[in-house]
Amino acid sequence: MNNTFYISRNYRPTNNAANKPKTDIERILDSMGIRNLGLKQTRMKSSALGAVLSFLSITKGLLLLPAKSYLVVQYPLSKYYNYITWGARVKGCKIVLVIHDVHSLMKGKLAVEKEMKRFNIADKIIVHNDSMKRWFEQQGCKATLETLELFDYLNTLDLKIEQNTEIQKPYQIVVAGGLTVDKSAFIYKMQKQAIQNYSFNLYGNGFSKESLDSEKKVLDYKGSFPPDEVAQHIKGHFGLVWGGNAVDKCSGILGEYLKYNNPHKTSLYLLCGLPIIIWDKAAIAPYIVSQGAGIAISSLLELDDILENLSLEDYHAMSNRALELREKVTTGGFLKAAIGKLEL
Repeated sequence: MNNTFYISRNYRPTNNAANKPKTDIERILDSMGIRNLGLKQTRMKSSALGAVLSFLSITKGLLLLPAKSYLVVQYPLSKYYNYITWGARVKGCKIVLVIHDVHSLMKGKLAVEKEMKRFNIADKIIVHNDSMKRWFEQQGCKATLETLELFDYLNTLDLKIEQNTEIQKPYQIVVAGGLTVDKSAFIYKMQKQAIQNYSFNLYGNGFSKESLDSEKKVLDYKGSFPPDEVAQHIKGHFGLVWGGNAVDKCSGILGEYLKYNNPHKTSLYLLCGLPIIIWDKAAIAPYIVSQGAGIAISSLLELDDILENLSLEDYHAMSNRALELREKVTTGGFLKAAIGKLEL
């Protein structure tokens, strides 16, 4: 791909996975021979210094960008999106967007018409999945669309995973991500349920110790770790993809967004070799189920019965399929496939 480039920038280090997908994508692009024209990727904590470095990197990259080439841009890019797309257009380049989040799907954050104008600047767009692709088409997107299916999650620690052949119930279900009461109230509400066949292992920021019922022993908070290190701490049998306040469905803005996006935590769970438990109306639920790598449920209230009746043979089959997907997730296989289909 001698005619395809990207421009790196500063990624402020955090103890959540906000920047992990973006830095992973840059590594994958490097491995594909797609060259960075900007400054070397930086991780400065200072917002002011980081903004200066990003601006300088984008400016350098635009100056070096060959005319009529392809430029891969990760979206959203906050204050720099108009600048980088303008610079690419001036040189007659074609723009390839890789979508991380769609603000207009996160109700109230941005008007659909305004964001679609941004998307229509691009020539080709990699969206998350078929549900998001249909939404783009319905909103009048003119770009060529390709689906990612799952985010990759590079194995920077060279973590080795072996299938656990001896399973002792109750199952341990991993929940990774933001654990604040307003974002993940369902976790704390599950303490009120009569649960016998599983418990939750929690990893992330914002856990409310005040909301913990120590007598129930349903929740076990394991701590918060950097995104490149958390996988080595995760222990369990399943990874849960859920969101919102309710236990009988995924509710609110997060629940609606799950109908369109690919939660990055899904890929973290697969990196750890965990089969997925996911809301059946989530956009990636059909893919997970079709791959045999997990269970789709309509309500957390049905989970205890499902796990009670799950045979060890069926669990091992799901675990094997999760390990097969892990190979693709940890080597950039999903992004490589999507870019390959765009025929740059």
